[in-house]
Amino acid sequence: MNIAPDGTAYALSGPTDAPLVVLIHGLGLSCRLWDNHMPAFGKFKVLRYDLYGHGDSGPSGEQMNLTVLSDQILGLLNHIGAEKAHLVGFSIGGMINRRFALDHPERLASLAILNSPHDRGVEAQAAVEARAASVRDQGAFSTFDAALARWFTPEYLATGSGPQLVRDWREQVDAESYAQAAWVLAHGVRELIAPTLAMDTPSLVMTCENDSGSTPKMSIDIAAEIVQSTVQIVPKLQHLGLMEDPDAFTQPVVKFLEAQIK
Repeated sequence: MNIAPDGTAYALSGPTDAPLVVLIHGLGLSCRLWDNHMPAFGKFKVLRYDLYGHGDSGPSGEQMNLTVLSDQILGLLNHIGAEKAHLVGFSIGGMINRRFALDHPERLASLAILNSPHDRGVEAQAAVEARAASVRDQGAFSTFDAALARWFTPEYLATGSGPQLVRDWREQVDAESYAQAAWVLAHGVRELIAPTLAMDTPSLVMTCENDSGSTPKMSIDIAAEIVQSTVQIVPKLQHLGLMEDPDAFTQPVVKFLEAQIK
């Protein structure tokens, strides 16, 4: 891993003259989320990085919000000398790349928004806020076991391998950074709903049929606020379906990205 001036850990791979794809992981995870996806992105230059306080990245120098996390990407692009990038974001990563689209559209080539929340409604919003408060009061693992049941199918949970990876990544996260990021996941979605100016960036919006936190309706609603967008729903899987079946995500994402560079 390389370390950028702001303490962000990142890895850069692929052909140097290929279009740049940035992969953004979710809350409490790390850039290793994408390990099994990397072979599918072989024709692209790929930038993977850890969110502030996650993986090998140092904490943010300021209170985290979506703009701070969007600017983390901007800093990386400037650091590696990249003019534009295709941003692929999972969960909070799909919130971060939407914030980037609003803040820095001139640096953006396209968006892939994976399993990312939108307007949750009153009850679901209250539940997410309660989980964020629990993390602040009781620590990063206070909601972990219940989360695994929301994220994985029972069959995959029984294998133990994927859930153990998620546990390992959670253990790496700086406690204060996790609490701040959980608050961003809970509250930051409000600033993305019904933007004053509709986003006009080629976008693929995906989620899983049984993702209770980033539902198919949310993906449809996200796409409705982006002028150039398509929606794809992956059958059966839950929030971390991209770990259970990487091909179900890489195939449509790569097909989408290829269409943007022709």
